[in-house]
Amino acid sequence: MSAWALPTDSQQPIRIQADDAQLDDKQGIATYKGDVVITQGSMIVKGNTVTLTRTKDGAIDVVTSVGNLAYFEQLQKVGDPKPVQGYGVTIQYHAQQNRIILIDKAKVINDGNTTEGEKIVYDTVKQVAQAGRATGNAITAPRPRIDMVIQPKQKTDQQKAQ
Repeated sequence: MSAWALPTDSQQPIRIQADDAQLDDKQGIATYKGDVVITQGSMIVKGNTVTLTRTKDGAIDVVTSVGNLAYFEQLQKVGDPKPVQGYGVTIQYHAQQNRIILIDKAKVINDGNTTEGEKIVYDTVKQVAQAGRATGNAITAPRPRIDMVIQPKQKTDQQKAQ
């Protein structure tokens, strides 16, 4: 989740806490169940079930978190007072493609600004988000329209004096 991340997060160890774990090293798949919490640096991912898949060379490929609601948070830069937060029934982090996908009851909160919809896709390199319909996915709460709230920029004392 690199652009929604501190630069050092990807170099930190990954800690996984869960009630149950099933590991298949041959297939490169690990499935964790029961109040799963994954941390790496400032990143936190939570869900009822989290599946991690790895590439042939052992790098993380896709992290899929499913819950009611699955959750992630991560600081964007050092000194940020609050992390970016995301919710969805399903959250997928495609590490190799630098993409985060939130599906069903999708919501992202960033510095007081919110985006809600059926599906939100965020490119972590280009820092571009797309929100829209989740075609081809089973949705528990259909949302035909996107809902965004953008907070006004706060003026500094100097700007107010002018």
